[in-house]
Amino acid sequence: MVHQKRDEATADETSISTQPPSYNLSQAPPVYKVGYPPQKNLTTEFTNTLRETFFHDNPLKQYKDQSGSTKFKMGLQFLFPVFDWGRTYNLSKFKGDLIAGLTIASLCIPQDIGYSKLAYLDPQYGLYSSFVPPLIYAAMGSSRDIAIGPVAVVSLLIGSLLQNEVDHEKNKEEYLCLAFTATFFAGITQAALGFLRLGFLIEFLSHAAIVGFMGGAAITIALQQLKYVLGIRNFTKETDIISVMKSVWGSVHHGWNWQTVVIGFSFLAFLLLAKYIGKRNKKYFWVPAIAPITSVILATLFVYLFRADKHGVQIVNNIKKGINPSSLHKIYFTGPFVAKGFKIGVVCGMIGLTEAVAIGRTFAAVKGYQLDGNKEMVALGTMNIVGSMTSCYVTTGSFSRSAVNFMAGCRTPVSNVVMSMVVLLTLLVITPLFKYTPNAILGSIIISAVIGLVDYEAAILIWKVDKMDFIACMGAFFGVVFKSVEIGLLIAVSISFAKILLQVTRPRTALLGNLPGTTIYRNTDQYPDARHVPGVVIVRVDSAIYFSNSNYIRERILRWLTAEEEKVKAEGLSRINFLIVEMSPVIDIDTSGIHALEDLHKNLQKRSIQLLLSNPGSIVIEKLQSSKLTEHIGSNHIFLTVADAVRFCTSKSMQEP
Repeated sequence: MVHQKRDEATADETSISTQPPSYNLSQAPPVYKVGYPPQKNLTTEFTNTLRETFFHDNPLKQYKDQSGSTKFKMGLQFLFPVFDWGRTYNLSKFKGDLIAGLTIASLCIPQDIGYSKLAYLDPQYGLYSSFVPPLIYAAMGSSRDIAIGPVAVVSLLIGSLLQNEVDHEKNKEEYLCLAFTATFFAGITQAALGFLRLGFLIEFLSHAAIVGFMGGAAITIALQQLKYVLGIRNFTKETDIISVMKSVWGSVHHGWNWQTVVIGFSFLAFLLLAKYIGKRNKKYFWVPAIAPITSVILATLFVYLFRADKHGVQIVNNIKKGINPSSLHKIYFTGPFVAKGFKIGVVCGMIGLTEAVAIGRTFAAVKGYQLDGNKEMVALGTMNIVGSMTSCYVTTGSFSRSAVNFMAGCRTPVSNVVMSMVVLLTLLVITPLFKYTPNAILGSIIISAVIGLVDYEAAILIWKVDKMDFIACMGAFFGVVFKSVEIGLLIAVSISFAKILLQVTRPRTALLGNLPGTTIYRNTDQYPDARHVPGVVIVRVDSAIYFSNSNYIRERILRWLTAEEEKVKAEGLSRINFLIVEMSPVIDIDTSGIHALEDLHKNLQKRSIQLLLSNPGSIVIEKLQSSKLTEHIGSNHIFLTVADAVRFCTSKSMQEP
């Protein structure tokens, strides 16, 4: 467990004297001893630990003292929040949801067609994925603002991972079956994490790593769209920037289509202008929301009227008409592709969860309501399981659509239902109209959508705040851009874990001094005015003491002591007789930590230095007592505050001849 450096005062060290501290025993206030918690049996201790780990929010508290029928009703509302908020739903709320739903539908339709290309799937599968999953989420999800559908990063990720296993051109049907299998296992992973209350696992991907990964993925996605915006037919299947640039510039004389370039860059400029207008003035949020569908309509009309497809402009061609067909029979439950589908599904499911939960919590904080992360995981998992059986690929919360949904005034998840109905209408009636839609406009829409994922302001802030976080951010970014999405993700996770291990194995320690005129002791680096107490060295340990860091902490404390002894000797001051270890931040200790303290105590005895402990917590003092270390050190050498320990040291020094 990682613990940051803390310099806050403990409750027992806040008394401030108007005179310099005096350690005359006749004037000293009463000294309180460190309390020993009551002994707990193994069952109680295990139960408490289990409850705090998995049920820290006490989800069953609301069911206490309720009748059986009430418990059933509450349980139903817990699994299906629609039965809760649906009771108070009215026309006023529906008006807000209707406007929001229509707005995000105009945004999602062209995006879905484009994102399906990132996943190397036919366009209708993107639309399928914005029809069924949003309906499931509307019944089971607890976020009022999140908009469900395919997203750029997950589409790129699943396409890249699937392409490594099966070629989407040579084995199209096999590729499609593996996509549904991966979606099924993504849903299973998400739902299992929610049911088992293991949502904390997604927290291991740090914010800095996510910023870098998302930024790198956005650059990769934008580069992939150059084949559509420039009209290049023979384009590399690699995703790294070097391969893409070679492919782009290698075909500049014979592969680019000038009509396609004009269409692509003209509408890209229009889309970016629309985003700029919406960003500058929030009341024009609808401008960037309707810009994509407007671009599609205008570009399609242009191609149809001037028959630009006869001049090399690539078009979508036919999109299969009709609602989602069943795909249950296409999911691999046996055979060699099961393991591959599981592996891809777990990765995509975790990334989808991270994005959706982050989006949901962001908007929940703005509107002031609580979002249950585990419940969200169950909802997201269920919708992907059902989606895999209805010809959908992995869906999650989209930040761009959710932001539009929020600004359009959505009130409940019904906005997702409205969006779903518009997509249904599109599948049943409108899909033939997309025949002449140029691929260039879809590429432009995707580029304009992913530009916002490059959060350079967050990267600059990360650099200013934490250099190690910045390394994680840049490692993930360059891994995605220069190698692949999988490598970038692996780097992001690896650096996040490396940071945790570094902070656990090399925790901070601090040398403390007395703030003049008080009984408060603080880090001498942070407070240069803090004075050292003659004959006493005070060291604070800012971490739990475990097997992974116990030897380092012991050695670091001894280095502090040696440095102070050399300083005292050089200045001709009185020798060091006492070492006080401030243990307020030490929330736990294991057997290796106890052995390290024993070794420290023995080492100090050989040097005729007395070890004193200050303010060990209840868990720590309980373990020290069980190991008999309190007897070796002496219970009279364990104090509630540093001030008490210093007062003891001063009185002992005064008694010595």
